[in-house]
Amino acid sequence: MPNDLLADTQPSDYDASSIEVLEGLEPVRKRPGMYIGGTDERALHHLVAEVLDNSMDEAVAGFANRIEVELHADYSMSIRDNGRGIPVDPHPKFPDKSALEVILCTLHAGGKFSGKAYQTSGGLHGVGASVVNALSDSMVVQVARDKKLFEQSFSRGIPQGPIAQIGAAPNRRGTTVTFHADEQIFGHHRFKPARLFKSIRSKAYLFSGVEIRWKTAIDDGETPTEATFHFPGGLSDYLKETMDKATTYAEQPFGGTVDFQERFNVPGKVEWAINWTPSRDGFIQSYCNTVPTPEGGTHVAGFWSAVLKGIKAYGELVNNKKAAQITRDDLITGGCALVSCFIREPEFVGQTKDRLATVEAQRLVENAVRDHFDNWLASNNKSAGAILDFLILRAEERLRRRQEKETARKTATKKLRLPGKLVDCSATNRDGTELFIVEGDSAGGSAKMARNRKTQALLPLRGKILNVLGAAGSKIGTNQEINDLTQALGVGLGTKFNVDDLRYDKIIIMTDADVDGAHIAALLMTFFYTQMRPMIDAGHLYMACPPLFRLTQGAKRVYCVDEAEKDDWLEKGIGGKGRIDVSRFKGLGEMDAKDLKETTMDPASRKLIRITIDEDEPGETDGLVNDLMGKKPEKRFQYIQENARFVEELDV
Repeated sequence: MPNDLLADTQPSDYDASSIEVLEGLEPVRKRPGMYIGGTDERALHHLVAEVLDNSMDEAVAGFANRIEVELHADYSMSIRDNGRGIPVDPHPKFPDKSALEVILCTLHAGGKFSGKAYQTSGGLHGVGASVVNALSDSMVVQVARDKKLFEQSFSRGIPQGPIAQIGAAPNRRGTTVTFHADEQIFGHHRFKPARLFKSIRSKAYLFSGVEIRWKTAIDDGETPTEATFHFPGGLSDYLKETMDKATTYAEQPFGGTVDFQERFNVPGKVEWAINWTPSRDGFIQSYCNTVPTPEGGTHVAGFWSAVLKGIKAYGELVNNKKAAQITRDDLITGGCALVSCFIREPEFVGQTKDRLATVEAQRLVENAVRDHFDNWLASNNKSAGAILDFLILRAEERLRRRQEKETARKTATKKLRLPGKLVDCSATNRDGTELFIVEGDSAGGSAKMARNRKTQALLPLRGKILNVLGAAGSKIGTNQEINDLTQALGVGLGTKFNVDDLRYDKIIIMTDADVDGAHIAALLMTFFYTQMRPMIDAGHLYMACPPLFRLTQGAKRVYCVDEAEKDDWLEKGIGGKGRIDVSRFKGLGEMDAKDLKETTMDPASRKLIRITIDEDEPGETDGLVNDLMGKKPEKRFQYIQENARFVEELDV
């Protein structure tokens, strides 16, 4: 809708009373995705992580050495520690409430802001426990403190009465949190014993001083109903178990621990373990303050930098000039690594803490690991030589493929000189290049003007591609859109797919934010999942996040991805002068090149969603894909029925 017509169509009763103010924990129930990343199974299990992290913080701080985690028959969870216990005395700012009630019923309330109670902690925004409270239909907290036992109950974030002393606790201390996730929020999703067991065990590896006891009343036939975890060897033990019987280039992994306080006079520490193997693909699992960071971050960057500099320096030391061509990508191939750091007041990207953003962590980790790695290589000549030879072979293989890729790019470009088809980039190698798969020629026109010609390529699709799930192989092979797509990517399908043959570093699905666009994106993701799964595993597949709205106030403008973000900006203003004009983008073709570049294509300002597969529950992904994209409409209908409760607005 044009801006100059908008003012005439605004409701006349839009005044102060139209502004909704969410109090207490209402925002969490209104928008759970902002706090735990959604309402799916992953988000459900994140509730356990939020409570468990608080107990782990007590252990890391030296106040607890035992944590008990129990899954009950009704799928409620209990997490108990023998730490100091949440304070129960009246809060100075709210004298009619206990500190316990303030912590559990107020966003951004906790003991981890000032750094006085904890030097390092996994929780830092003060929203973890209160979010779990808000999203539970029942929560009961017991605190054993000062030889007394206190209890308070809550439902959906609302206290069911004041805190009360329910007895004496002469030989007990700590906090017990029992909660039942609200079915109004999470629907049919239930806690999975196997998933909980795996994540809880990893917590014990991350802090060798804690004992974690596991118990479940739900028998899934594969998960122990009771277990105790205590691993004095820490990450080195974890790595040996993870790699199992795989052949390795070093008899013992390169591992160690450095206390930042002793080395750099800064609170915290880093622990790591790494080995290389020809038997499997490499991986890195990283953590900060015992919180998993699946997308890595600055601590991971510091770790790889230390290892890369160390291996190159060793190559110079033994006069092997080929070591200079080794890159980080070569290290990761076959390199199996675990990195865990503890730092004060870490900065994460998002509440779910998937990536660490603390700049100082990179320097601390790199400096801590580098000296140890140099010494380890020098004192393990046999292992060091084997690792160096392996990495040089990987580097030579990578360079050979790059040369082949440059030739393949020129060939593919010639073959795809078709109207409305591939608009290639000028870069001669894959590093840093991107292919945007766009919906139709109109979107392709704007994207063509907005792109970086050197690194960004475009492939417009005409209509919806074939649903490959259940389609005959001959039908897939003769489909024109699929042929164009595979030819542009430079790869084969199914068993013939080789991730090293990809001609682009990032494959980005960019469709309209409507029903048709969502369907095209689903078809493309199904295609990639079934035919090019290693591309997803290697982190090459993304979805663009074009905005739905542009708000303009004088010289100021902001973009909003959904109604909620738009309403937030309308409520607080965007900092300009005059009225706020609201423009809605019905499709990518309606966005001019400047808008599209700034919001969706420019790496400096855009938002991208990386498509990942849940490694903990691979079968869940298979089942979901088959339910939504398979030949049984009743499965789709059942899924929509079970999940439609989460759709607050349907925009058609």
